[in-house]
Amino acid sequence: MPDASPAPRTAGPTDSRSALHADAVAVLTGWAPTGPAAAEAAGRTLDLLAAGPVAMDRSHLPGHVTASALVLDSTGSRVLLCLHGKFHKWVQLGGHCEATDRTLAEAALREATEESGIAGLVVDPVPIDVDIHRVGCQGGSLHHDVRFAVFAPPGAVERVSDESDALGWFPPDRLPEPLAGGTVQLVAPALAALARRATGS
Repeated sequence: MPDASPAPRTAGPTDSRSALHADAVAVLTGWAPTGPAAAEAAGRTLDLLAAGPVAMDRSHLPGHVTASALVLDSTGSRVLLCLHGKFHKWVQLGGHCEATDRTLAEAALREATEESGIAGLVVDPVPIDVDIHRVGCQGGSLHHDVRFAVFAPPGAVERVSDESDALGWFPPDRLPEPLAGGTVQLVAPALAALARRATGS
């Protein structure tokens, strides 16, 4: 007699979006904002997430959640920025969440790895900022960008991706121009995250 039990089901895009959405809600609900602007942006992003998993998808015109990363070298003496190929400003690495991402931190780490070409990056799972800005997606939308600190291993060598005109390491107190709005505010909380990592706290 044939086995009537159902075949094992693999996670599809809808399942992944639901998991990513649940992670975003949990992360932002329990997050201690790093400043007043970040607190307001986190609140607005939680309001957006009330729409459900669709808020994680770039097709959601009222806005969608993205993930980005400020990459620091192992000493904290340099940060890695990219000269963005579309708007030609220096900015942290990051972008849209994908169907394979299960958490926001995972999305930020994937983006940082893809855009830097550096293997062995490590992400701190606690956001360092939330920022909302207007973009040209689908003719005009908002990015609700949740930002993380990512740490490069000693001796890391970057490789420019198709999305960037250039990559560069810069001292945290001497970032390049033209600089995207909102990037400079990531430096202090990213360095604090690195210090916590160093002390194991």
